[in-house]
Amino acid sequence: MPPITPRQNQILELLLKHRKSHSINKISEELGISRTAVLQHFATLEKKGYITESESQKTRGRPARHFALTERGIKCFPKQYAWFSELLLKDFKKILGTNAFRNHLKNMGMEMAQQLKDPLNESNITDRLKKLINIMTDLGYQANLINKSENNSHTMIEAHNCVYHELAQSHPEICEFDIGLMSTFLEQEVKLTECLAKGGCACRFKINTMKKD
Repeated sequence: MPPITPRQNQILELLLKHRKSHSINKISEELGISRTAVLQHFATLEKKGYITESESQKTRGRPARHFALTERGIKCFPKQYAWFSELLLKDFKKILGTNAFRNHLKNMGMEMAQQLKDPLNESNITDRLKKLINIMTDLGYQANLINKSENNSHTMIEAHNCVYHELAQSHPEICEFDIGLMSTFLEQEVKLTECLAKGGCACRFKINTMKKD
């Protein structure tokens, strides 16, 4: 889908300032473009799910069509989650100490895995590996599974991106969350052998599948 144009971004900014709704006529006046041009931009933005038509408001003439931002439209504006997360992690690390901080992150991953596990549907390691790759994909990872072969002595999970790359560079302990999640979900030993935040080409997790299911 084509990116938002500068003009469409101006329209979104106006709708952000008028959160409840804003009319086509008002936007046309404020941007100095025709009503037809506004309608064309609105059609694109509505198709992308960024805006939606609200209830028409009565005027002296015909009812004026009003539009408002959707949740998706609001989310397209810049956020500072990484900055705020950095403050939280830095504070937690200072309070807990490095070792306790690392253990806490791993425990968080383990607790998350327990919530995601379905023992009836993932009764063997093969099923759990497939489900884990799907979970990582949903979280934003570009992840794939590398099975044992003549060239690979261990099963590996390889991620070509890190969803919290900047945070991991400042706080490498955050990788313990992934290890805790994977090892608990798979019920196998998992080791991080390569890390993007430490200059690696990918994040690679070696899985010891020697344990009996």
